[in-house]
Amino acid sequence: MPELPEVEVTRLSFATRIAGARVLGARLGKPLRWALGCEPQSLVGLAVGEVARRGKYLWVPLQRGGLLMHLGMSGSLAFSEVHDAPGPHDHFDLVTTRGTLRLTDPRRFGAVVWSDALHHDPAARLLAGLGLEPFDPAFTGARLHAALRGRRVAIKQVLLAGDVVVGAGNIYACEALFAAGIDPRTRSSTLSKPRCERLADAVRRTLARALELGGSTLRDFRDAHGMAGAFQLQAGVYGRAGLPCPRCATSVRRVVQGQRATYFCPACQRR
Repeated sequence: MPELPEVEVTRLSFATRIAGARVLGARLGKPLRWALGCEPQSLVGLAVGEVARRGKYLWVPLQRGGLLMHLGMSGSLAFSEVHDAPGPHDHFDLVTTRGTLRLTDPRRFGAVVWSDALHHDPAARLLAGLGLEPFDPAFTGARLHAALRGRRVAIKQVLLAGDVVVGAGNIYACEALFAAGIDPRTRSSTLSKPRCERLADAVRRTLARALELGGSTLRDFRDAHGMAGAFQLQAGVYGRAGLPCPRCATSVRRVVQGQRATYFCPACQRR
């Protein structure tokens, strides 16, 4: 599933190219997770503004509103000056004077939804439960520690939930917890303030490094230029079950938490 780094890399790969364009047309393919919420023809003639990101959502502002996009489990966006005929998995095209923004999604869990504004429904409702952005100055160890009080679930589950901080998907949660030296099974409420400081810093550093490397490509992620990510090639524990920990050479373990694979070093990461 594309996570925050992949979505941000995608945004950066087309945002400046589409800004200022005017919509020439829009095409819908097979139904996505939610209905578009407007007639495609109503988008014609609208100017495209500065594309923004909130969590794993992209906001493509247009006059009088905008399109909220989500890549789902397997979606990707491509922006090209050449408007090729759509393939069987190409389910939305926004044709503009500068090129075509196309959503390709084999599993159709992605979405493109019209909203009059980010603070109006349906955008406001879809974004309401999101936690802080990891690079927001408000995301501190103290803020994290306060959010974890009373939570009895494992810390990795809290990171994946996205209601405290967004962006720490499975691979990044595993890597951040490894960097912070915290066992992913640790009950959230037991983490001390110093450990929360280390974890908040590790989340920021892990996601920043992922952005530098273009995100992670575990299956088929590509940005709007068609480029793959490389973060997974530098992972310390993710996908390395049975291999030596890069710090202490202890074998990396794999367990399942909430139906997701978790990787960690049983020596370096403590409860």
